[in-house]
Amino acid sequence: MGQALIEIKSLSKTYKTDQTEVHALNDINLSIEKGDIFGIIGMSGAGKSTLVRCMNMLERPTKGTVFFDGRDLSLLSNAQLREARRSMGMIFQQFNLLMQRTALKNVCFPMEIAGIDKNTAKKRAAELLELVGLADREKAYPSQLSGGQKQRVAIARALATNPKVLLCDEATSALDPSTTRSILALLKDINHRLGITIVIITHEMSVIEEICNRVAIIDESKIAETGLVQDIFSKPQTAAAQKFVYPNGGRVESKISKKCMRIVFDGNSSYEPVIANLVLEYRAPVNIMYADTKNIDGKAFGQMVVQLPEDEDLAKKMFGYIRARGLTAEEVVDYVG
Repeated sequence: MGQALIEIKSLSKTYKTDQTEVHALNDINLSIEKGDIFGIIGMSGAGKSTLVRCMNMLERPTKGTVFFDGRDLSLLSNAQLREARRSMGMIFQQFNLLMQRTALKNVCFPMEIAGIDKNTAKKRAAELLELVGLADREKAYPSQLSGGQKQRVAIARALATNPKVLLCDEATSALDPSTTRSILALLKDINHRLGITIVIITHEMSVIEEICNRVAIIDESKIAETGLVQDIFSKPQTAAAQKFVYPNGGRVESKISKKCMRIVFDGNSSYEPVIANLVLEYRAPVNIMYADTKNIDGKAFGQMVVQLPEDEDLAKKMFGYIRARGLTAEEVVDYVG
């Protein structure tokens, strides 16, 4: 185990109105280690954004504690909290750039607030724009930049105060898929090159699979499951995790039978023609409902959902056949209607 940079203990957040109470977060416990790219995934309204705002105390938790780099943030004075926040860069879905400032001056802004002299700030801002691949756009205003370029300026600005962690709240949700991939590649590079811990809040499993090493699934204001991305991808334990991991997250019309098997290629298995061999072995058809492959942390992972014959004994033998080849095979309930 590494050293925890962010430790969240028994954290709850309740919003009160005249008529009612809304429990945005309920008894959250999380440990994010130094150097992690840690994903927090959940549907809209699950409490993800509230959680990230509690991490830097923009929202005060109703109960519980947030430790950052060993310090209990709730015990800090306002001045100490402002100082601690300089070690926490934040990146938003809508970029939040100052429209009247050039890219360079946007990156300088947090350094001005921190009281860094102008020349030092300009030099640092130019270095950071180079790091994010925008050395040639120093003088451009946000209105002259694409969505991906704006997010790169926002990342450079978030790095300006040498943070220990970058908190990314749906940072790629407003971007198209290819721009999303380039921003995620940049974040991964920053994590490797600078050793900065990254926390990614998202509702997209593809973002988690692309760059995160660990993930927490948040469902109805609680943590449903947490662990290594590859473990949760291979064997999701809860319905909330299965909703994100299982293909299409839903049902399809029945063709052969209602019995389905999900086969997981775990990064070590080779893509031998396992289904073709299975059909030849048992001389019975299976129906491939879904198949895909992914790159998780540099290893090939894949999954397949197949419908099996109605015959119970034959289906059991097929499960045994797949498992004997070192693959994960599990029954998927309610995948077909």
